[in-house]
Amino acid sequence: MIPNQSLTLFDLDNTLLGGDSDYLWGQFLVEQGIVDPETYAAANRRFYQQYRQGSLDIAEFLTFSLKPLSEHPPERLYAWRERFVAEKIEPLVLPAAQILVHYHRERGDRLAIITATNAFVTEPIAELFGIQHLIATQPEFRQGRYTGRFTGTPCFQAGKVTRLMAWLREQGLSMKQSTFYSDSHNDLPLLEKVRQPVAVDPDSSLEQTARHRNWPILTLRQTAEPVRLDGPS
Repeated sequence: MIPNQSLTLFDLDNTLLGGDSDYLWGQFLVEQGIVDPETYAAANRRFYQQYRQGSLDIAEFLTFSLKPLSEHPPERLYAWRERFVAEKIEPLVLPAAQILVHYHRERGDRLAIITATNAFVTEPIAELFGIQHLIATQPEFRQGRYTGRFTGTPCFQAGKVTRLMAWLREQGLSMKQSTFYSDSHNDLPLLEKVRQPVAVDPDSSLEQTARHRNWPILTLRQTAEPVRLDGPS
């Protein structure tokens, strides 16, 4: 184990990004005519609302969101993904988030993005931030194709803790010096595990919890520098 190396974890959607990559990927598929525009768009919105409300059935959502991956060859999917990242994601990369990542990298921290959004969508986004380690929900890939199913534990709610613990064992790391940045109340199980939880532009439920527990609250929006809104200095 490497007990003294600081570990810095970042949620991705609405934390490092000024939007939700999972939801936007669904929108992109609709806009490109890859999926049925009416039924898919409506379901995408419904699942996103459930996520924000904390009532999302992650297995049901993944059955929906991973199905298009099974319907096309990987080469076509990767070409679409390249356009998606350029058109939908790069404009949402927050300058203050880049500064924050750079700060922790310069400190010598071990950096990782930990996200419920599947690895097919998020791998190139992690590369945009220069973050090597990505802990994400894993779409199943067999015999040269995506199957539309997922493998292992979805990286969502308490599943983030499960996936992180497995990753820490693989890396020989500990959580003794750990920080986690997140916007969502869905991440409370992991926020409660790390040494330093930080709420980033939090939803109303997480903001209430953060204020009650005196956690730092940070904004990465509408500014070039990370700005603390509240919490201990």
